[in-house]
Amino acid sequence: MSKMKIINYLTDHGIIAVVRAEGGGEDLVHVIEAVIQGGVRCIEVTMTTPGALECIKSASEKLSGEDVCIGVGTVLDAETARMAILAGAQYVVSPVTVPAVIEMAHRYGKPCLPGAWTPTEIFRAWELGGDIIKVFPASVGGLDYIKAVRGPLPQIPLCPTGGVDLDNLADFVKAGVVAIGVGSNMVSRKLVQARDFKGIAESAWRYADAMVKARGK
Repeated sequence: MSKMKIINYLTDHGIIAVVRAEGGGEDLVHVIEAVIQGGVRCIEVTMTTPGALECIKSASEKLSGEDVCIGVGTVLDAETARMAILAGAQYVVSPVTVPAVIEMAHRYGKPCLPGAWTPTEIFRAWELGGDIIKVFPASVGGLDYIKAVRGPLPQIPLCPTGGVDLDNLADFVKAGVVAIGVGSNMVSRKLVQARDFKGIAESAWRYADAMVKARGK
């Protein structure tokens, strides 16, 4: 997909599942499959997961042709972004704003979601070419903070991550964010350790259903 098509895919679906597994490897691929089964189609594999690049490659190949978009998260340098893209990542996410990471993602025709928090950081990340700005951690300030930032910066597409759950998802959507990132609130460490893939799929379904209802679709 082209960069714009990937951006549209992320915003159309509206939920990015942030997945990690201490064991990495095949278990993480099963986690991804369970999340997809639950109806969440945008997956972010964090580089803090052992064997993240191998997992991205394996999942991308295994799910080739499926309605899914796999990206890489917790990217802190350009070379990691490059390796992840070559492994199959369709978008690059970072908890911070690193100009070289944005540049590398765009060099390969992929969108970048740099992390920022203060209004100045958010604006800078967007000026540097961030396609969607990951507001992290969204748990600090919460919904009221997102509303306050959206006031003077309505043109910047925001994706709050950290602190978004089923109780506040609809409120974040109503506040005008283009997507949300959800990690352990959807794919809990307990479910992953227990290899409860059915439970993961059910959890993902609850979020997918909540997003459909929040958007009135």
